[in-house]
Amino acid sequence: MPLLSSTPSSTRPARRRALAAATAASATLVVLALAACGTTEDPAAADASPTIAATSAGPVDVTDERGAVHLDAPATKVVSLEWGLTENLVALGVKPVGEADVKGYNTWDTSAPIDASTPDVGTRGEPSLDAIVALHPDLVVVTTDLPENVIKQIEKKVPVLALRGSDGSDPIGYMRRTVDTLAQVTGTQAQGEKVLADFDAKIDSAKADLEKAGKTGAPFTMADGWVDNGTVSVRMYTPGSFFGGIGAELGLKNQWTTGGDKDYGLATTDVEGLTKVTDADTTFVYAASDSEADPFADGLKDNKVWKQLPFVEAGHVKRIPDGIWMFGGPLSAERYVDALVDALS
Repeated sequence: MPLLSSTPSSTRPARRRALAAATAASATLVVLALAACGTTEDPAAADASPTIAATSAGPVDVTDERGAVHLDAPATKVVSLEWGLTENLVALGVKPVGEADVKGYNTWDTSAPIDASTPDVGTRGEPSLDAIVALHPDLVVVTTDLPENVIKQIEKKVPVLALRGSDGSDPIGYMRRTVDTLAQVTGTQAQGEKVLADFDAKIDSAKADLEKAGKTGAPFTMADGWVDNGTVSVRMYTPGSFFGGIGAELGLKNQWTTGGDKDYGLATTDVEGLTKVTDADTTFVYAASDSEADPFADGLKDNKVWKQLPFVEAGHVKRIPDGIWMFGGPLSAERYVDALVDALS
């Protein structure tokens, strides 16, 4: 029987409309999830060769969000069911042997692309147990957005590491923990230290650039959105979001501070709600993708409320480059830092 759950995943721009019930063969793990971009591909045959240079060996013991995880040795064949985890694995030099929604990942996260031929194991909300097991992985990495009953099904066959997608109380601290934990389970601690050091250096350099431009402590907001039946919905990134946390690291003043959820720090509003942002010096930074309609440049181009917003009248609306994943790791963070500095200065 298929497994059904009412727990949604919520970490992708297109995962935001109605919940949909998915049905699959009994070997496929089926959950209710918000729609993901792309479609589920056929399970790939098992025979992928990993690319990883481990820097440590021997047994591994870590603690994830569900408890203790033990591996007899660092994992060299890893399947990832969430894009932020995939990005961090790539940053550590680990090539996933299987990935959830390969096409979607390479569309939305170009900071750390993976080979298009990587075996696809279904969508992030609807992974295929058959496809996962066929790859004979040492480890499957997931976020706790995936329902517990589905995670239990997977770990009957393969060891599982489950982390939160983020932590709204400390998004950058949790990003660091995620990198550290993935480095431990893959034996790539030295690379993990380098990745985090590079991120710290990027923050320091960007703060200096903002100071030179006279933008230290500048006001900003970060958003994305979508168009549904002609109506534009807006998602704001509070200080508890990944992007909001990066803004705080840079000393910037986020003008949207309330309403974020406990994991991702995201708050929903509409164009009328944006009238709360009254400082004309605010830079309205937003993410979009050429794979979808631009909700602001296209969806609101004729909207009178939008055109009268102070930051719009001042010309302070900036779209960041495509492919910077809103829920990623240090690689996406560094690209976002560059995008923020460019937008503000």
